[in-house]
This record gives sequence, structure tokens and C-alpha cells, in this order.
Amino acid sequence: MKELPKPEVIITHESDLDGFIAGALLQRLAKKLHGADVPLEAYHYNYWKQRELREKSAWVTDFTFEARLDKPDWVILDHHATEAQPKNAQLIHDLKKSAGLICYELCQAHGLGSPALDRLVHLNNVADLFLEDDPDFAVACDYANLVKVYQFWNLHAVIGPDIEKLLDHPLLQVMAVKRQVEDPIGLAWSKNCVTELSPTVGHVETVIGNTNLIVHQLLETKATPYPVLVTLFKRANNLVIASFRSRNGEALKVAEKFQGGGHANAAGAILPKSVRNIPDAIEYIRQILQPKVAAPLNTLESLFAGIEVEKK
Repeated sequence: MKELPKPEVIITHESDLDGFIAGALLQRLAKKLHGADVPLEAYHYNYWKQRELREKSAWVTDFTFEARLDKPDWVILDHHATEAQPKNAQLIHDLKKSAGLICYELCQAHGLGSPALDRLVHLNNVADLFLEDDPDFAVACDYANLVKVYQFWNLHAVIGPDIEKLLDHPLLQVMAVKRQVEDPIGLAWSKNCVTELSPTVGHVETVIGNTNLIVHQLLETKATPYPVLVTLFKRANNLVIASFRSRNGEALKVAEKFQGGGHANAAGAILPKSVRNIPDAIEYIRQILQPKVAAPLNTLESLFAGIEVEKK
């Protein structure tokens, strides 16, 4: 592996625990290698795709490698599928590992490992890759839910750069109770509240519980006829976020129709600012997936329409 250049900025994914951990680990690595406190920026997919890449050097993690990132002194550490091939940038890529694990292995190679980080990175890996058979799956989902519930920068403000503080954090007690009490109730309710947006996409309403686990169970048990299920969330800044889930790789293809991205079975997108609420979002998605086509005039109507035009 080439020597990692000193980055002007470290950029990560804002939506989940994997981006949270990967970004924090890269900040530590930059401090170790270059003695610098490199600023961290986090983005959702839509904003990331619109961001101008003005820096001469940067480390990017938990975002798909694409041609625009192929710049000298840029390093991309990621696990999403990509067809782009680097010619100038360094790409550290592994489909079978979370971005957090990829970054942590680099940290370990430079003496930055610890038992606490071993445990935290493992839990993140289990949750991000949705390793259902792992004995830590349930508690790993509690950790992942911390970012979903409290949001990236709020959580960052609470624990700072010391991500080890997440281990056995009191907030996890809240996540555990929510899982045990809310999830069964939420699943039973959501099962009866699925609306068709297209023949292959259904919208799932949620009121309580871990949305990802609820949707996963709906897909796993084939409780709906739709291979892709979408949930919608309105944030405090009035932006509406769409989260797409599937079992056979269809979710990412749908998310890309809305300038989103992610994994094959777990992807997301921020809807345009003109979409101000959930009902508007449902109609917007329905229109994109099933655009209305004006009905053609029949032959006789077309003939008379032409005559009228000529008369004018």
C-alpha cells in the first residue's frame, strides 16, 4: 500500500453508525501519521453528490468510489459495489467488510487498536452488514440505532471524538427497551399499513420501533407483495428522507432514481426541498416510479385536430 497523503479534510457518510465510526477512526489515523487535527465533514448521499471537490487531498469513507473522486492524493476507503477503476486516487475497497472495519484495520496496522475498539468495530460490522446469524446481532442493532435516533452530529456532540464512550453507554438502555417493547407493537401495526407506490415498491408507515428491523421482517416473511419497501422520515429541517430496503438487490436501483445511493438491499435518498411532508413525498415517489403519460388522440380526433390547426 502507498503512503497515505496528508488530507485537507476527511469526509464520511452522515446517515449511519458505520460512517460515524469510520470518520472518527480516520481522524485518529491522520493525527498519528501526520500530527494533524483534520476536520471531519459528513453528508447524506444527495448533498455529497452535489458537493464541489475543491481540495487537493482528502480521505473519503463509506461513499461509493466514482470517477469524480479519482484525483491524485485522494484516498477512498469503502465497501460499496463500484464499476469505476482508480487511475489517480488510492482505493481501499472490500465488499465483505464495513467501512468502519476497513478503516480500523489501517489503524491497527499503525498501533491504534484496542480491546474497546475491537468490540465497537465488531458490533458496527455486524449491524452494517446485517449479519443476522451473529450472536451479537440484536445488541449491534441497538448501537446502530443510536445514530438513527439521535442523529450523527448530536451523538458526536455527546461523546466527542472518543467513540469508545459508545460502549455500554446509558443511551443503549433506551435502545434495548425500544427494541423489546416497541418493535413487536410497531411490526404488528406496520404490517397493515403498506401502500402501493408502484407494482414493485410499497410504502411502509411506521409509528414506533426500529424501522429497519420492522421492514426487514416484512421482507423476510414476505408479508407484502412488493420486493422493495420504502419508509419516509421528515427531519427537523423539513427535509424528507426516503429509505429503501429489499432482499434481492433492487433497493439501490430504486434509490438511484432519486439521486440516492447505498447498498444493493439498503439505500436512501433525500427528496427535493419542494417535498415538504410525507403525503407529498408519497405522491412524488409515485410520480417518479409511474410517470403519467398523456393518452394519445384516436385517429379521428387527430384528423380533426389537424384540420383546426390549418384553419387557424
